[in-house]
Amino acid sequence: MAATNSDHNQTDAAIKDVRISRISSSIRVIPDFPKPGIMFQDITTMLLDPVAFKDTIDLFVERYREKNISVVAGVEARGFIFGPPIALALGAKFVPIRKPNKLPGEVISEEYSLEYGTDIMEMHVGAVQKGERVLVIDDLIATGGTLVAAIKLLERVGANVVECACVIELADLKGRDRLGDKPLFVLVSSTC
Repeated sequence: MAATNSDHNQTDAAIKDVRISRISSSIRVIPDFPKPGIMFQDITTMLLDPVAFKDTIDLFVERYREKNISVVAGVEARGFIFGPPIALALGAKFVPIRKPNKLPGEVISEEYSLEYGTDIMEMHVGAVQKGERVLVIDDLIATGGTLVAAIKLLERVGANVVECACVIELADLKGRDRLGDKPLFVLVSSTC
């Protein structure tokens, strides 16, 4: 008996659910790290599981394969883990967005607010060209500050930020709301 489109879609959804479940269960939560009250989402345990790590990369690649992404911008530091394999699979370049004084050569900077103070994100001048279609990737969105800074940095040079993508969203912190009209794709949603 031939499978219908409905059957095929249900099968695809089931496969994705299995992959999402595997990814979620491979992420270790460490209470009170780095300070009391924080439930740290530790992706290093996922990286020790080659199947869960591959599932993570595959799900992102499947989502962006047909979106004409020319740049994958990885936010320091864990965006550097996920960004390069996604960029390679998409045939896009990888651009690191870093904390201050980490990139040699001329940089463009964007200051952003933290809970107590400010920080800066930088990228190389000329790394991204006007009109390029960019995917911004990080491991986690909490309050959204670093993603907002990355978006502003990229838009200042005329890039088109297509979407932001994170493995984990700490939904209670409402970082998604700070992104304005920029879409956010996450694999795992968690509470703080």
